Amino acid sequence: MTDSPLVHIFTDGACRGNPGPGGWGALLRFEEAEKRLCGGEPATTNNRMELTAAIQALKQLKQPSKVSLTTDSQYVRKGITEWLAGWQRRGWINSQKKPVKNKDLWLELLAASKPHDVEWHWVKGHSGHAENEIADQLANQGIDNLG
Repeated sequence: MTDSPLVHIFTDGACRGNPGPGGWGALLRFEEAEKRLCGGEPATTNNRMELTAAIQALKQLKQPSKVSLTTDSQYVRKGITEWLAGWQRRGWINSQKKPVKNKDLWLELLAASKPHDVEWHWVKGHSGHAENEIADQLANQGIDNLG
């Protein structure tokens, strides 16, 4: 996969009320091409939308790719890079000895990222990072499109 071209992905989730109506957004860049995605759910949480954004973006890739995925969610970045192995080892029980929340989406994210070489990055939200601001706008558009 070292010869694979690099795909840049920027994701964000949003919720109006937590739980409440939520949206997710993703900006994908590959060479000169750019794709913007968004969607929403009428009753969800911010963490579920953050996870969904990453899942939906990775599902867009048609072949194994080298990916730089940037999120403003420490939950997503730390979950996939630090916590997931322990959760799996403990049978999806977290460090507080409780079932891991959003297990369905963690499993989906694991499957969506498996074919790819993904580097996970974090950026502070609402700090002027141009692509994160676009992802945030897309996430809010996902909520607005719910009607």
